[in-house]
Amino acid sequence: MVLSRPLWRKCKNIFFVSTAFLFWLCSDAVAEKLIQFDIPQQSADTALQLFGQQSKKTIIYSHALAKGKQTNSLQGYYSDEQALHILLRKTGLVATTQANGAIVVALTSRDALPLKHDPNSDKELISDTLEAASMSMEKISVFGQPYRTRSAVDFSVPIDIITSEQLQATGQKDLGRMLQMLAPSFNYPSSAISDGTDVLKPATLRGLGPDQILVLINGKRRHQASLVHINTSVGRGTAGVDFNAISINAIDKIEILRDGAAARFGSDAIAGVINIVLKAGVTPNKLAIDYGEFSQSDGEKRGVHGELSFPLFNGGFFNLALSYQTQEKTNRAGLQASCQFENCKKLKNGHWLSTTTKEHLAQRDVFQIGNPEFNQFISSYNAAIPMGKNKLYSFAMYSNRKNESAAFFRHYNNEESNPMLSDGQRLSLTGYLPLIQSDISDVSYTLGLKKHLATNTNIDLSYSFGKNTIDYHAKNSFNPSYAVYQDKILAKTPESIRLNTPASVKAYDLSLSLQTINLDLMHYANWAHISAGVELRQDTYQISPGERYSYYDFKTNIGDLSGNTIGGVQGFPGISPNQQVNQRRDVLSVYADLNTDVTQQLHFSSAIRFDSYSDFGNTSNLKLAALWQATDKINIRSSVSTGFRAPAMPQLYFNNISSQFIVNNDNELIAEHVGTFRNDSQLAKNIGINPLTEEKSLNFSLGASLSLAENLSLTIDLYRIEIDDRIVISNKLCADDSVQLSLALAQENIEKAQFFLNGADTITQGIDLISQWQHPLRGGQLSVTFAANYTDTEVKRLIAPQSEALSPLTVEQIFAKQDISIIEEWQPESRISVTSQYDIGPWSFNFALNHFGQYTITDGQQQTFSPEILTDLRLNYTFNKQLTAYIGSNNVFNVNPDRNQVGNSHGGTIVDQDGEVIVSSPGVFKYSRRSAPFGFNGRYAYMGMSYTF
Repeated sequence: MVLSRPLWRKCKNIFFVSTAFLFWLCSDAVAEKLIQFDIPQQSADTALQLFGQQSKKTIIYSHALAKGKQTNSLQGYYSDEQALHILLRKTGLVATTQANGAIVVALTSRDALPLKHDPNSDKELISDTLEAASMSMEKISVFGQPYRTRSAVDFSVPIDIITSEQLQATGQKDLGRMLQMLAPSFNYPSSAISDGTDVLKPATLRGLGPDQILVLINGKRRHQASLVHINTSVGRGTAGVDFNAISINAIDKIEILRDGAAARFGSDAIAGVINIVLKAGVTPNKLAIDYGEFSQSDGEKRGVHGELSFPLFNGGFFNLALSYQTQEKTNRAGLQASCQFENCKKLKNGHWLSTTTKEHLAQRDVFQIGNPEFNQFISSYNAAIPMGKNKLYSFAMYSNRKNESAAFFRHYNNEESNPMLSDGQRLSLTGYLPLIQSDISDVSYTLGLKKHLATNTNIDLSYSFGKNTIDYHAKNSFNPSYAVYQDKILAKTPESIRLNTPASVKAYDLSLSLQTINLDLMHYANWAHISAGVELRQDTYQISPGERYSYYDFKTNIGDLSGNTIGGVQGFPGISPNQQVNQRRDVLSVYADLNTDVTQQLHFSSAIRFDSYSDFGNTSNLKLAALWQATDKINIRSSVSTGFRAPAMPQLYFNNISSQFIVNNDNELIAEHVGTFRNDSQLAKNIGINPLTEEKSLNFSLGASLSLAENLSLTIDLYRIEIDDRIVISNKLCADDSVQLSLALAQENIEKAQFFLNGADTITQGIDLISQWQHPLRGGQLSVTFAANYTDTEVKRLIAPQSEALSPLTVEQIFAKQDISIIEEWQPESRISVTSQYDIGPWSFNFALNHFGQYTITDGQQQTFSPEILTDLRLNYTFNKQLTAYIGSNNVFNVNPDRNQVGNSHGGTIVDQDGEVIVSSPGVFKYSRRSAPFGFNGRYAYMGMSYTF
């Protein structure tokens, strides 16, 4: 890890102070801390859940063993050891503490099943652990203390367990950024002026794409967002899950399986699986508020959150979570220093000479580059009703987020977007900044029944529905061709045209829905755990056209009008009825897995799955994994699996025409009008574009978990992921590339076209390392987690379509250098996080360091960005059992990425006739708008409080 000198100077003081502070704390060990418990007499599996929640300690136990036991009541202040002794007395259960601090509950008899049987299948790892049910994936429950059991040392594949307390302690306000701060293999980059990607960020795991992560809620598949990232950003050409549509205050914990799991869970689980487990059982009611802003007094965030929990009959529960939050925009744009008016000529020294006083009066702070503004309402519930040995369960989420971001500023003298009217003045007298308004609605629900069939045999039948809808509107923008039509054909006055030309319009709507029916059968034998299942799935994708004004070219289609004015609303052109989509896909899947102990030291697990898709066909996949307990303190684990990812519905059917800004060979930013075409479109067929097929993957992993000392553990995992036929979006193909292509583009009246292709084979290799340490210190408890990831992705082969129309093109013309760079270089090659929490009495102190390794952006030219370290601090005070307050700061030292050197825009120097400088600026993009791993807004300070009742 390399530190720049300025950054080292900022960090060294806090390093020395922290070291001295910790040395002082370590000098005096103290007696065990007492905890208040309130657990009525009840079934042991439910009582142990409550114990884990109230003590905030890691509990590992088998539901099959605990379900039939009745515990004692527990009220009052006790240590962990005292509390468990009272709770489990005469139950036949005994609790022991492992070296890593986790508490294991098992039978007192010697013939009890080893607890290490179950956590070795992927299905068990990614589990609805709070549901305490009969499925094999729920057989083991893990309840986490913050920073205590981040990585499960007894699992055959690597998994992170992140609790809600850890998420909240980051101080972040969106789920994607929370995960990024805690899991170094998870990336959540920001971009600017990238249309829908501004408000729906791509999330990646192990450097792969957003669509190569499978997301589950309570173990059920989560639907993806309806947006496909077609602009130049991380994840270009992919469609992933909208993490910000998930209710944060409803989460109990998040399990991140860092291994291929398509053989168990199906499509998308190439990089891994993220399972979000909702709070279950009757929990305390809570009301919370928070506020924060950035160091430049912008980007204000406000939130109000509530949690209500109700007991239902037969020991059931109903948990409701509500949240409303707002965010104001941030702006880190530089000054616009290009000529906005006529009478401007270039001088020999590269400056521009303006002979009009209008340039003196022109507004220069006209771009909006930063976080978009939004307001969001989220609600969710999680419920269950026991019915004897069976259980009816349900959970649901709803989110509505209204966002506003910006496109490129259209200056006064831009003929294409600001036409000249008959009075010699242009449509907009000052230029205009198009705004993009997106209304994102997300709804999902699941209803299921877990039924006991016979001894050690159970089924789980469930139905899930999820839908993501995005309504796009363009605001503060015009369709320039309509102004020309009014001027030339309708002969309206300039005043009337400026007054009546619409400046707001509906562009189009996107919708993606998922319906899933699952039937799972589980049987627990003495020698093995066996499970099998059937899944029926239906994907539906829709594009609804916008208003005619949003897409229509009045100049081209009505009358022979002069000029270069273009059609469609500027900044975010609409979609016409000819481009509307209503497509459906059906999927049938059958799967099974087996877990068994070969010997007392060797555990083996396997999974096999068959999927049949109505569009591209069938695929079968297999996974094998093993865990070897080499010694009492060392476990060796390894897995190998095949996997796949089906083409996403937006990749198959999205089509539109948009303005995309690129850097040309003269390092100037220019606008291109690019059509994104479906692979089954007539244009694609005419030039020989092949239909999309599935991506195929081969995953290898080898790791070890070590208990180095009391309360000190370490996991190390090496991985290699080979992906063939990876789906990417092509370069923008133009008429000059071939005669056939020129004719095809002319028929569509478009300058350039891009397509989704099975175009690349890639290899990703890396290493994950996680270590935890905790120690009682001076009346409190200190927990420290060190986590690191190194990932390298290389494009091994590019695959170009073989057709007469494309044969004159080289592979490099079909896949641009920038597109390859996005896959290989746009995400940090390394990430390191050190998080610590010290609890003493009513006080809790969090300190975190996050290292982001170097990355390289290709934008006309290349720029490599230096590694950076961000420092986060948080102080929490508990006044009593009900009231808690906190204050904190993220990025305390106001660290930002390196200043942008490539792909800038609207920079330069303008002088008047007297040689006086009107404006001078390197450009509007102070920081790269393409990819910023931790953003570029600077320091963020926040505070909040919560009341429990």
